[in-house]
Amino acid sequence: MDASIDRILSETRTVAVVGISDKPERPSHAVARYLKERGFRIIPVNPLLSEVLGEKAYPSLSDIPGKVDLVDVFRRSEEVPALAEEAVRIGARFFWMQEGVVSEPARDRLERAGISVVMDLCVKKELAKRGR
Repeated sequence: MDASIDRILSETRTVAVVGISDKPERPSHAVARYLKERGFRIIPVNPLLSEVLGEKAYPSLSDIPGKVDLVDVFRRSEEVPALAEEAVRIGARFFWMQEGVVSEPARDRLERAGISVVMDLCVKKELAKRGR
């Protein structure tokens, strides 16, 4: 799993943060800020927001213009299979379910589509572990 995480983190430039909050105390906001501070392009995905961290927010993955490398998910596990389908449709390369987010059906679907998946881990913690 570590080799797969290393590859994802080294090949990712653009991260769609699904379920991002505009509240600084929320984990999704803190993780997105951390990613942005380390040079990643973040794309907030939340239908209730127009902007987060100075970036235009989009209502869904399908609304994002251009390519997304990594879909980083801060949603309830039961919502993930639909997000996985959307990630396949938009041609995302990688899919990351944050801590506490688990969906075997989504993982299976994504892997069948050739999309590398991480489940139930924090991208910020994994970057920090690697000194990034």
